[in-house]
Amino acid sequence: MAVNDLQGRSVLVIVTNHGVEQDELLVPVKHLRDNGATVDVAAEKAEPVHTLVGDKDPGKTMQPTHTLADADPLSYDLLIVPGGTLNADHLRMNRDAVTAVEDFVSAGRPVAAICHGPWALVEADAVRGKTLTSYPALRTDIRNAGGTWVDQPAVRDDSGGWTLITSRTPDDLDAFLRETEAALTTAP
Repeated sequence: MAVNDLQGRSVLVIVTNHGVEQDELLVPVKHLRDNGATVDVAAEKAEPVHTLVGDKDPGKTMQPTHTLADADPLSYDLLIVPGGTLNADHLRMNRDAVTAVEDFVSAGRPVAAICHGPWALVEADAVRGKTLTSYPALRTDIRNAGGTWVDQPAVRDDSGGWTLITSRTPDDLDAFLRETEAALTTAP
């Protein structure tokens, strides 16, 4: 993708302030910004987001642009839900995060989730009838919520009036970003 191909497109990334997997947050944010998209990061608090590497080692920090409560999901073209076990577990219990997922699905806008990120989609009842992937530990949760789990680097499901992009781990970021870009360029 050439620089600025995503000019005029906007992305919302939702996270907690501790526990998001470093590369699942920082790599997509940088990549999409470098390609012209406006990317906002909404966290639980207006305090630095402390990432982790491999769910245990301290990673880099990032200042969010909004809080989850203040972000307006419907003013964005695409939603990204990164993983990290701690991050994803807390996000699925945060009403504002779940509402953001619900708003995107209701509006027919694309959602991209990686690793443990699909937990928020399970909580929002957004995986029913969808085919997706995730970190393997979520397989049973996704199936119990009515989704079909597959073991692939990236899965794009356009059924049900909205696009869902999912990936398994940071090792799949190239495929995740490719599908995310494609969905973003065709988003309404």
